[in-house]
Parts: sequence; C-alpha cells; structure tokens
Amino acid sequence: MIVVAQPKSLGKLKAMNRDAQTLTNELDLEETPAIRFDAVLQPHTSLGPQGFFLLMAVIGVISFTAGVAFMMVGTWPVYGFVGLDIVLVYVAYKFNFRDAKRYETVKLTDKQLIIERVGPTGRRKKWSFQTYWLKIDLEDPPRPDSALMLRSHGKVLEIGSFLAPHEKHDLASALRRELAKLRYNPLPQ
Repeated sequence: MIVVAQPKSLGKLKAMNRDAQTLTNELDLEETPAIRFDAVLQPHTSLGPQGFFLLMAVIGVISFTAGVAFMMVGTWPVYGFVGLDIVLVYVAYKFNFRDAKRYETVKLTDKQLIIERVGPTGRRKKWSFQTYWLKIDLEDPPRPDSALMLRSHGKVLEIGSFLAPHEKHDLASALRRELAKLRYNPLPQ
C-alpha cells in the first residue's frame, strides 16, 4: 500500500513592524527544504484483528468437532494433532501481523531522495541519494519478482519489496515524474 502526501514547504516567516511599517525581522524556521514527494510504503494486510479472531474461532470449532468425531471412533491420539493445527495457524498469523508493522518512507526534496526503512521491531535505517544523478530501475511491465531499484554513484537500494507489481510501477512512475520536474524546472532558491 502506498500513501502519498501532498508536497509541502516551509518558507521564511517575515514579521512587519506595525509602527514603522517596515520589515524588521526575518525569522528562519530551521530552513526546512521543500518536500516535492512524500510517500509511506506499507505491506498489504488482508486480515485485521476482528477477522483474525473470527478465523481462529471458526478453525477452533471445526477442529474441536473433528477431534470429538475421531475420539468417538476410538482414534483419540488424533485429537492432539487436531489441536496442533490451531496453534500453527495462530503462530503463522502472529508472524504475519508482526511483519506488517514494517514500512518505508520516501521523501524527495530539491537536493536529495531520503529513504527511511522501519523494521517490525522498530529498528530504523536511512539512505539518501543525490537527486540529479538518481536512476530508478524497474522492469516494464513489472513481474511479481521485479525489484524497484534506486541507483546513484555506485549505491544501489531496493525499495518497496513487499509491494504488488502495479504498486511498484505506480511508485516508479511518480518518482520519475517528480525527478523530471526537478531536473527541468527546479524551485527558485
């Protein structure tokens, strides 16, 4: 899933001296660069907490019913294995939910593209690429195993590895479009 925010910019705040009607002070708000593109990339989660509870309840009822049926015909050891499938499904979904906590942010300013990757444990890693030399590689049309690669000055980084092919294509197109605007129509300094 890609969440894209509108470009935003913090400029300089100018204060006027009302008595003299002259410019008296120019405050610089940490000179934050203009953000031309801002996106958050998140893995798709197909099952929320309520759906997970419902799924586990249905599997539990089916497994319990099957276990009782096996006990009635005298194959009581099967009952333990029927309970094992519930535990395995539960553990698999918990790993899936843990993995869904990861995300990547993509921010494009006038001078650099900043990628921040946050893992499921909260560990953060950051990369930055100079925009003028940045190249975005993706097979056209993208396949499920296609990688969206950023390349600049010998640095290579794959982003959005968990995205669907059409989402990778949309992200690559949007980044290329914004980089082209930046290269051929830069913001005034």
